[in-house]
Amino acid sequence: MNHDLLVTSTVKFVQEKLAGAESGHDWWHISRVWNNAKLIAQTEDVNLTIVELAALLHDIADSKFNNGDEEIGPQTASNFLNEIGADDQITEQVALIIRHMSFKASFDKQQYFSKELAVVQDADRLDAIGAIGIARAFTYGGYKGREMYNPNIQPDLNMTKKAYKNSTAPTINHFYEKLLLLKDKMNTTTGKQLAQKRHDFMELYLQEFYNEWEGTL
Repeated sequence: MNHDLLVTSTVKFVQEKLAGAESGHDWWHISRVWNNAKLIAQTEDVNLTIVELAALLHDIADSKFNNGDEEIGPQTASNFLNEIGADDQITEQVALIIRHMSFKASFDKQQYFSKELAVVQDADRLDAIGAIGIARAFTYGGYKGREMYNPNIQPDLNMTKKAYKNSTAPTINHFYEKLLLLKDKMNTTTGKQLAQKRHDFMELYLQEFYNEWEGTL
């Protein structure tokens, strides 16, 4: 199956599979990550088919919506790609990217890396920061019933992977525990350039948030 047909079939599958998903992890999130990945890939020497398929399938079965099961995502992606006749090597690479690209995976010793993973990981991390990243953070916090902010609960900057996965801390804490850390975790030159602007916007937002919270000018 050629590139265009693989991508078209995958888009249709993802749109159907994620219909009604939580809005921070729905088709529109996938679409933004896909576009980010294609943009970054223009300046990287990568297999575009692997990049696009991994970007499209990276949240097809997110572990946080599936009782913490970290294998359901790569397995769902692999099953789908096998069904539509994708090349075995492409299927394997896509599954490896999905398995190793998440922020929580960074708590473990890195066991896999590729240029394609670097592109897709940067694309996904870009959607976690900036204006949309802020909106997604509060959307998910509301979805989970978390406090918006509680000055009595300090961010935990030394969390284990288990603690990160089980955290119920206020959404503002998530900025310090993840979002503000992503700029320095970008892999590609383009990703780093795009991340800087979004990072700066989050810092400006937080300052305004605290000013309004405390009633200062």
